[in-house]
Amino acid sequence: MNYSAIRTCDIADGPGVRVSLFVSGCTHHCKGCFNESTWDFAAGEPFTEETEKRILEASEPSHIAGLTLLGGEPFEPVNQEGLVPFLRRWRAANPGKDVWCYTGCVLETQLLAPSRWRTPLTDEMLSLIDVLVDGPFIEAQKDISLRFRGSSNQRILDLRTAIPSAKEA
Repeated sequence: MNYSAIRTCDIADGPGVRVSLFVSGCTHHCKGCFNESTWDFAAGEPFTEETEKRILEASEPSHIAGLTLLGGEPFEPVNQEGLVPFLRRWRAANPGKDVWCYTGCVLETQLLAPSRWRTPLTDEMLSLIDVLVDGPFIEAQKDISLRFRGSSNQRILDLRTAIPSAKEA
């Protein structure tokens, strides 16, 4: 897995001050995407143990509310393989902090039902995420007044209550 950016003081991609990881690779190719440079799976740098260490250290201060995953597409199968082991470690090191994840996938039809996005790791990845912002960016539904979303079709889902079976896994 590659990543294109890490922001250690992000206030745009979830509540509070956050550490944000922009993964590389996305096959959605939404028209009007704000981050087209992350579509290429080879973009950016390899996600290494040193990268994980950097994110873990940046997440330590008490003013950091949590971690946000975006990209690119965190639920691309190759990205799930890189993110799940990292999320396990991040969760263990950051009790009380939350994880937000932005995906162009729709929870019910692409992540919980059979699809190219659903892998043996999907349920565990969902169980490690507190809030999922789902749905593709749709340029015709772009609304700059929406908080934490780019288009009105996208939803902010509290996974702690939305899919308890995945949280119990």
